[in-house]
Amino acid sequence: MSVTAPDTTPAVGPAPARPALPPGLPACAVVDLDAVSANVAALRRIAAGARLMAVVKADGYGHGMVPVARAALAGGADQLGVALLREALDLRAAGIDAPVLAWLTVPGDRYVDAVAADVEIGVSAPSPLAEVAAAARAVGRVARVQLKADTGLSRNGCPPELWPELVATTGRLTAEGTVELTGVFSHFACADEPEHASVRAQREAFDVAVAAVERAGLPVPVRHLANSAATVLDEHARYDLVRPGISVYGFSPAPGRLSARELGLRPAMTLLARVAMVKRVPRGVGVSYGHTYTTPAETTLALLPVGYGDGLPRHAGGSGPVLLGGRRHTVAGRVCMDQVVLDLGPEGNAAIGDVAVVFGDGRDGGPTATDWAEAAGTIDYEIVTRIGGRVPRLYVRSAGESAGTTGGGAS
Repeated sequence: MSVTAPDTTPAVGPAPARPALPPGLPACAVVDLDAVSANVAALRRIAAGARLMAVVKADGYGHGMVPVARAALAGGADQLGVALLREALDLRAAGIDAPVLAWLTVPGDRYVDAVAADVEIGVSAPSPLAEVAAAARAVGRVARVQLKADTGLSRNGCPPELWPELVATTGRLTAEGTVELTGVFSHFACADEPEHASVRAQREAFDVAVAAVERAGLPVPVRHLANSAATVLDEHARYDLVRPGISVYGFSPAPGRLSARELGLRPAMTLLARVAMVKRVPRGVGVSYGHTYTTPAETTLALLPVGYGDGLPRHAGGSGPVLLGGRRHTVAGRVCMDQVVLDLGPEGNAAIGDVAVVFGDGRDGGPTATDWAEAAGTIDYEIVTRIGGRVPRLYVRSAGESAGTTGGGAS
């Protein structure tokens, strides 16, 4: 296994200008689409010739699925990946005609719509494959499917004991002209720990699954196993295509080994919030619910109108970092549904309307989503993905010019 750290200069570039929070908004998630494109380009260099599927599920990890998908394709992504058929159909409805794979389905799902829209469907068992075939017959076109093997994650994917049946059924439907096999894939459990015994075991199990398909006389056009961590840490896992998710948005999937900057990645989302109230309080004042924080001296408190109703983790009370007035502060007391309080200190100064950086790319000394994840005992994937729909998204280019706004995460 190897760790590849490319030259970061082309992908990172100069620090982008941070746009102002639009007037009248209490908070806004600014998404730099050029950062997404540059991240994809950096990942393509790391992947060393493998094709790249940009994963844009969960509304583009909270960034906005459609704008992010377009930016990823502009950066060189060969295709897109989502979890749900509905997500794939939303991409088609937005006019995106690039190849799209959706891999998580349920009985009675929108198979007919997906086949009609030329969405590739991940199949993990014979029963959904039968539904896909029925949908293909209903719309009069060949369904494009990829078989997903469970190689050790014990989550979605066909277990080894059912794999021969799934392969045989695929072969019959292929001969019938109902389905076309476009790939075989699986997913790692511990790719961020490349020395973990399961990593090699899963690669070997994947090779066995692919070989079984080929022995059945079915061509395998594309093999893919590598998520973000495997893309950057394991050259043996890249196969024909890599499938990065969190790294598309500028985060390292293994920050203890390689930082985002070392990988040539830049976080694309900056969460801004406007100061809604400032007050001077004496020593010994309890702040927020439960009075888990008490002012140690006379001080200035600043109120930001964002909270767990917007996606900030409640567990980050007393530890979540925020940049205000060029200085980093920590959330004082609990994170509330709609607001947090900062203790600016005895000499602290702020005015109503000032703009705070809750998290961003860290270049201005402010916190990142990774910092918030550490404060809350979680991962940065969760921090950005959970930023809710009442926080508008402002889409910009790296120079700071606007590229559009949406009222929430979807677009």
